[in-house]
Amino acid sequence: MRFLLRHSPTWDPTPVADALRSEGIETEVAESLSDFSDDGRPTVLLLEASARGTATPSALSTLAASGIGVVALGAPGEVDPPESLRADLLSAFVPAGAGQRQLLIALRSAFRDGQVRRDMAQARAEISARTSELTELTEIGIKLTTEKNYNSLLDQILFQARRITRSDAGSLYLVETTETGERRLRFKLTQNDSRPDIPFVEFTIPIDHRSLAGYTAVEGEPLVIADVYALPPDMEYSFNRSFDERYGYRTKSMLVIPMANHSGEVIGILQLLNRKRESSIRLLNPEDAETHVVAYSPHQVKLVKALAGQAGVALENSQLYEEIERLFEGFVRAAVDAIEQRDPATSGHSERVATLTVGLAQVVDVSRDGTYRQVSFSPEQVREIRYASLLHDFGKVGVREHVLVKEKKLYPAELALIRQRHAFLVRTAQWKFEHMRASFLEEHGREGYAEFLERLRADHEAECERINSFLAVVLESNEPSVLAEGNFAKLTEFSSREYEELDGTVRPWLQQPELTHLSIRKGSLDDEERRAIEKHVSHTYEFLRQIPWTRDLLSVPDIAHAHHEKLNATGYPRGIAAPEIPIQTRMMTISDIFDALTAKDRPYKRALSSDRALGIMEEEVQGGMLDGDLLRLFIEGRVYELGPDKEG
Repeated sequence: MRFLLRHSPTWDPTPVADALRSEGIETEVAESLSDFSDDGRPTVLLLEASARGTATPSALSTLAASGIGVVALGAPGEVDPPESLRADLLSAFVPAGAGQRQLLIALRSAFRDGQVRRDMAQARAEISARTSELTELTEIGIKLTTEKNYNSLLDQILFQARRITRSDAGSLYLVETTETGERRLRFKLTQNDSRPDIPFVEFTIPIDHRSLAGYTAVEGEPLVIADVYALPPDMEYSFNRSFDERYGYRTKSMLVIPMANHSGEVIGILQLLNRKRESSIRLLNPEDAETHVVAYSPHQVKLVKALAGQAGVALENSQLYEEIERLFEGFVRAAVDAIEQRDPATSGHSERVATLTVGLAQVVDVSRDGTYRQVSFSPEQVREIRYASLLHDFGKVGVREHVLVKEKKLYPAELALIRQRHAFLVRTAQWKFEHMRASFLEEHGREGYAEFLERLRADHEAECERINSFLAVVLESNEPSVLAEGNFAKLTEFSSREYEELDGTVRPWLQQPELTHLSIRKGSLDDEERRAIEKHVSHTYEFLRQIPWTRDLLSVPDIAHAHHEKLNATGYPRGIAAPEIPIQTRMMTISDIFDALTAKDRPYKRALSSDRALGIMEEEVQGGMLDGDLLRLFIEGRVYELGPDKEG
């Protein structure tokens, strides 16, 4: 116990100090309150009346909070402490003229009061520290549960565990199952403050009792080791010093903690190394480890176990999230395969459109001028754009296959029938020629036969020329290019010509449905077939909106639904205008048109060069159909050069 006596010019503390020393009580004399410091010893301050000027409520509060008792001596005539002194901050008040015994009683009472105050302060500090730890663990838990990137989550788990324990280094193992069903630990991550230059290489170890991490994974309980170099020789596990020897590092204290999922199954191991006295210390040589590394305390083991519990659940959630992503990815891939099997001619189109659209989104994201300078896309939004692009044509599975894969104006069966009809007409003309020649000879003999045969052969050759012209015009008109001038009149003429079948039925050279198809001015589809193809957009939307998309992907159906709409409301299927078409869809529309124009795998059209395709698209911008700002970024960012080879 020590008593601090306040000295002043008007009061001599020597008699009181001598009386205390006579009882074996240590005393010190201070000129002011700032002349002594709290060194942890039980302390009482005896405050003489003339020294009250420095005993402000703030100063007294500080002393009380430190567990220092304060006894005030009264001035002559004072029975109670004056208002200038906060009575609630004093341990005792001794009136002037009180005897030595009364003073000693007050001092001892102040000592006990100071001890109580010190204990309360320590308890408050302990409660504050525990509250701070709980708050920190809660904040760490929030960080872990909101982190969706798997590798970032692993990095956060190890970093936070090291931070709250002041660990110089650490590593993280994950439990994995091989194709044969064997479980093992994969060394997945390492961190080292003192040696960040040490290279990292993944490897696996068995889950057994031979290694520290393996032992912890088997037993499911923490290992706390003060010095891994001093393990007893009869322990099942051992520490491999090869890492330390290779890099000149000294591993000393270690804490190995299992991470478990919600069902208690160990899914990973946290291995913390070298708890330091101060976080800022760097262990540059083995001697530093001997000096600055201490053992992990039971309290820290509890903290890391709590963090490992949070980490295990967060890790499991992240794994489930990744599994959901893989499930979506697999579904999308299967859907794209289904589309391409229905329409092999457009194989690779969906993937190319997705690549181009994502590339354009990335260009928009970094653009610092123009209409979209303030537009940015998160990784989740880019994934949403990619899925919508991959699935934008999925509705084609609902289009009749013969319409979907139609390459020419006539269906193959129609053309085959016309070819057979042409062959029948040729055979009929030949038969007619031979029949008329034979009949003449039978009726008239050789007289006049030469002249008759000359006229007959001329008529026959003219008829054969008409029949062959019929097939030639049909084949030329059947191409999906623009219908040649004059062919419509020729087709109409052929539809008015008739022939007689073997059963006597009279039919036209060209049937009405065949005439309709061959008279298509451009492309290979008539109005009804084109409407059927255009319905694929509605089929896509109806299909996609039935899928329970996650919050990050809710707009996939709407983005895909508008990819054939035009800004001037001339598109389909809804004919909506610019304000209703989102930027994601506008980007996809540009990518879709560009790929359709330049693709080399379409049997019904000639591929255009990139320059020609972009020229056509600029004309559509002038016509108010496409977004000019996005097309400019598409060109300036050279997005059109992205994606796999056009031949798919």
